[in-house]
Amino acid sequence: MSERVSLVDRIQQDLTASMKAKDADRTSALRMAKAALMNREIEKKAPLDDTEAARVLQGLVRQREDSVFQFRKANRPELVQKEEKELALLKSYLPAEASDADIQAAVEKAVAETGATTPKDMGRAMKAAMALLETEGKPADGRKVSDAMRKRLGVRPPVTGTDS
Repeated sequence: MSERVSLVDRIQQDLTASMKAKDADRTSALRMAKAALMNREIEKKAPLDDTEAARVLQGLVRQREDSVFQFRKANRPELVQKEEKELALLKSYLPAEASDADIQAAVEKAVAETGATTPKDMGRAMKAAMALLETEGKPADGRKVSDAMRKRLGVRPPVTGTDS
C-alpha cells in the first residue's frame, strides 16, 4: 500500500520537476504557491494539513480570478493569458469544486438543521452549509453558496453599484 503524498509535498515535488524541465511559467507559479504555503505555516507555527493547504490555494485561485477580471477590463490580453495559466495550474491541485446540486443539497440540509426561516438566520445557515460541504471534501465558492441560501430564505441580493 502506498503512502498518500500531502498537497504541500506534491507541490514541492512538482516544483523540483518543473525546474529540471526548465519550464519557467510552471516553476514561477509553483514557487508562488509554495511561498504562500510556507508563509501560512510560519503564521500557524506548525505544518499544514491538506485542508489548510487547499484553503491557501483557494485564496490564490480567487486572487487569480480577480486579476483576470481586472486585466480583461484593462484590455491586457497577455496578462490575462498568464493569470489563466496560473489559475489552471493552481486548480489542478484542488479537489473538484462542489456542483450546483451539491450546494443546493447542503443549503437544504443546513436550513433543516439550523431551523433557518428568515433573513436573520442567514449567517448561521451559511456557516452550517459551508461546514457540510467542507466535511464532504467539496470546496465551494462562498458566493455561490450565499446566492443559493439567499434564494432559499427569500433574501434579496445585496445592492451593488448604483442604478440611477
